[in-house]
Amino acid sequence: MALQPVVKRSVSADVFEQIAADVLSGELAPGSTLPSERQLAEALGVSRPAVREALQRLAAAGLVAVRQGDATTVLDYRRGAGLEILPRLLIRANARDAGVASALDVTVARSILETRLHNGPKVAELAAQRVDRADIATLRTELDRLLAALAVESDLVALQRHALEFWDHLVDTADSIVFRLMFNMLGAAYEPALAALAPIMSAEVGNTDGYRELAAAVLAGKPKQAARSARALLEPATLALIHALDSAESATEKDLR
Repeated sequence: MALQPVVKRSVSADVFEQIAADVLSGELAPGSTLPSERQLAEALGVSRPAVREALQRLAAAGLVAVRQGDATTVLDYRRGAGLEILPRLLIRANARDAGVASALDVTVARSILETRLHNGPKVAELAAQRVDRADIATLRTELDRLLAALAVESDLVALQRHALEFWDHLVDTADSIVFRLMFNMLGAAYEPALAALAPIMSAEVGNTDGYRELAAAVLAGKPKQAARSARALLEPATLALIHALDSAESATEKDLR
């Protein structure tokens, strides 16, 4: 019997998720107002403090504006929210209504892939520029360990995780807080789709020579070569994924006609 860890969730977290899903799906439109704390508590069957905590989290995420003594207003998340909402956007909020466990939002997935292809070479370039000669032995050890894992691993999900760890080291070496935060959020959005993306990602994560060339360029302090190696590694799978998403989107639109 395969047991799964029990996830403990707070009441306020459940309230947050429910309202966030409605905001991100468009069911709660920008400019609309939420019911009062009392009305929400009664409708959801929870305490007012739980509702208040959820609203504070929604405000911090840029999804609503809470003004004391006034109605809580839904914001346009495209204008005020940050990358932390990407995982919620990637898995369509209305998937539960459609009777399926999860469904990728094609537009969001395409945006993530485009960002990945654009940022990857720059991260590699910065890593090669900023690699610390004093710490290079540690970086070399870590990259060699991951290259060895990539060379022998057969499980496609595990391969993707090794690849993510490889890039995690390059992001650290690039020493850019913006790229670090973007990587964190893109990784969080990417994680739920690892199994679904495995067949298309197999050519990339199985390209040990490509990772080896990229590691060598970074460790040698060759920025332009590192950028070229990164693009050569990322581009084939990224374009294949975008093509697959476009085809799936076209097929879905055709079925709906």
